[in-house]
Amino acid sequence: MLFRKSHQSHNVIRVNYYSIVPSPYQRELFYALSQLPELDIKVFYLEKSVADSPWPEKELQQYEKVLAGTFIRWGSSRFHLNWPFPSLNNTDIVVLNGYQNTVAQWILQTQSDTIPCIFWGEKMIGTANGLKGKLQQIFANGLNKCTAIAAIGTKAQKDYQQRFPDKTIFNIPYYCNLAEFSQNRPERPRTPITIIFCGQMIARKGVDLLLNAFSRIIANGLEAKLLLVGREAELPQMMSDLPPKVCDRIAYAGFQAPEALPEFFRQADIFVLPSRYDGWGVVVNQALGAGLPIICSDAVGAATDLVEQAKNGWVFPVDNVDALYKALKNYIQNPTAIKAASDAATAKSALWYPQVGAQRWLEVFRKLKS
Repeated sequence: MLFRKSHQSHNVIRVNYYSIVPSPYQRELFYALSQLPELDIKVFYLEKSVADSPWPEKELQQYEKVLAGTFIRWGSSRFHLNWPFPSLNNTDIVVLNGYQNTVAQWILQTQSDTIPCIFWGEKMIGTANGLKGKLQQIFANGLNKCTAIAAIGTKAQKDYQQRFPDKTIFNIPYYCNLAEFSQNRPERPRTPITIIFCGQMIARKGVDLLLNAFSRIIANGLEAKLLLVGREAELPQMMSDLPPKVCDRIAYAGFQAPEALPEFFRQADIFVLPSRYDGWGVVVNQALGAGLPIICSDAVGAATDLVEQAKNGWVFPVDNVDALYKALKNYIQNPTAIKAASDAATAKSALWYPQVGAQRWLEVFRKLKS
């Protein structure tokens, strides 16, 4: 259990974060923030866990708390109802990571005139049709009450600048602890070259595109293996029509806890995330930390900030299986390109630790306080 710092100085900024669930990656940032003497943070979660992200439950730090409440599911969306509403006494700034919940809406509608509120989010997607869409738009309109928006990455920043042209928009991507991924990096490439995908095996993640491109790699006589890590979901259907010689080159490791992932990344020589949509994609941070060449679609938010074209990876047009195949083929046929991209990823990863993110947040808080 972390012991709290003594906050005697009147210059300490008191910040309340409201997030949906104790994500291991957000918690790494929150811990880094808690270590800054200039800040006194409290973190409130709307629910303890979620079935879509079955992370192992970890003991909360004393600055963290799960609020009482429930949620209403509407298709893939959830609207959270939590109680009682939080006391914002002795709070200088509020950060809201989500707006489809009673806590965020209450703070925005009743408290934002007196307490600066920051919305922290990935790129927004279009609202649904009908009544659900109208409700989503009503909730999103609450963001007009924010003092500022902290966009998760450059792609999201541009989106919010268009949606809220009168707002101050900061760019604060996801940062996570890459220390375990950076340890014991192997010399790359090896034979046969191993391609890794990590995430849910669903169409939104572009797994079908990857299987198609990989099939072409094998059909053209190139030596490669594919390692799949994540929830099975739609994988059996996606693999049902693949030739046996392709299936023999694919290893499926299933869902893995965050602390187990570094070992799987060490087995790989190339990382691929061919998503049709990904607001950010923390696995790209992890691939960077592991020193892997990164191939991403341009629909992955993290690709804009973490992948430098032809340096530490390659960004291809979304849904373009031919471009994905060519990117894979280029690396598999050019071992020196893998080595160069691996070295570039390793060098770049030093800028993406939680301590760096904590300093960016501190700069934002100072600007709002001033």
